[in-house]
Amino acid sequence: MSDNHVQIFDTTLRDGEQVPGCKLNTDQKLIIAERLDLLGVDIIEAGFPVSSPGDFKSVEAISKIVKNATVCGLTRAHKNDIEVAAQALKFAKIPRIHTGIGTSDSHIQFKFKSTQEKIIERAQEAVKYAKSFVEDVEFYAEDAGRTDNEYLARVCEAVIKSGATVLNIPDTTGYCLPEEYGAKIKYLKENVKGIENVILSCHCHNDLGLATSNAVSGAINGARQIECTINGIGERAGNTALEEVVMIFKQHPNLDLYTNVNSQLLYSTSQMVQEHMGMYVQPNKAVVGDNAFAHSSGIHQDGVIKNRETYEIMDPADVGVTESSIVLTARSGRAALAYRLKNNGYELTKLQLDETYPEFLKFADTQKEIGDKELHILMERCKIKA
Repeated sequence: MSDNHVQIFDTTLRDGEQVPGCKLNTDQKLIIAERLDLLGVDIIEAGFPVSSPGDFKSVEAISKIVKNATVCGLTRAHKNDIEVAAQALKFAKIPRIHTGIGTSDSHIQFKFKSTQEKIIERAQEAVKYAKSFVEDVEFYAEDAGRTDNEYLARVCEAVIKSGATVLNIPDTTGYCLPEEYGAKIKYLKENVKGIENVILSCHCHNDLGLATSNAVSGAINGARQIECTINGIGERAGNTALEEVVMIFKQHPNLDLYTNVNSQLLYSTSQMVQEHMGMYVQPNKAVVGDNAFAHSSGIHQDGVIKNRETYEIMDPADVGVTESSIVLTARSGRAALAYRLKNNGYELTKLQLDETYPEFLKFADTQKEIGDKELHILMERCKIKA
């Protein structure tokens, strides 16, 4: 793997499916898994096999059909979890077991009622056991975002010695600021013996709206895997959004980081996930929202019509959107009206446009948006033919 390649670990089918109301059946999971494989993600976290017979069945079925990506199953640091995951992954071309345990003081004291040393022992045992089934073992230090860096480094070093190939450093509660999370990754890169032999991974949550920023900061500081979901769905406020990470790296070549994701499939993949999960993104969602390439302000519309790059940093085609959208409202100017009329077969002279525009504004004040149907009505009122 190139040192500049950031692997995309998609957990839409695991963390994303944990969202209330987003439950998928096996057939739906297979459809999405096939699309993720086509999209070019490196790892598909197919589920949490021990959690239910249905999840086991889905992970097993996904393992059979995925052609290119690594297929991953989540476990706790329990032998039974690991055994069940290994069984579910037995048909995968490239299997990975993802096991781990909480490492923050809060988790150790209240969740496990344990000690730091005992948590390290449990972590090592889990990794060693998973390693007896598969070569590729990812370890997650749950709540790493609130874990003391020195202790976290000790945990990481211990699991590396036990055979971990990937170290997941989750900001489980979405608490970290980007500079804090980036500094945590940098600290581990500089202070963990054997760190050069494993991949550091970012799994960030969006409780404060910082999931994508934190993940990108982690990559800038040396992480080479980002765990994310389509549309940023996930527990509570969600996870790092896959489409945002991919396009950030694409639009900022100075970072010298890249993914293998085919960005032209992002919009259609987003639509597919929305349809199957029934979790629809807000119109102003970055990259894939309905308004991501829509312009209604007259000043913006005029600029985009003259040169798209005046108000768009991305080419819509790069994410699979046909074209920018000029939305006519009472805030639209003459240029936008002329543009939309021309697209509907009306070539107006300057005088006709000057006479039509005040009528357009009166009409637009009574509507949220002026569509093609309304434009034809307007032209009939103004007695202008196509």
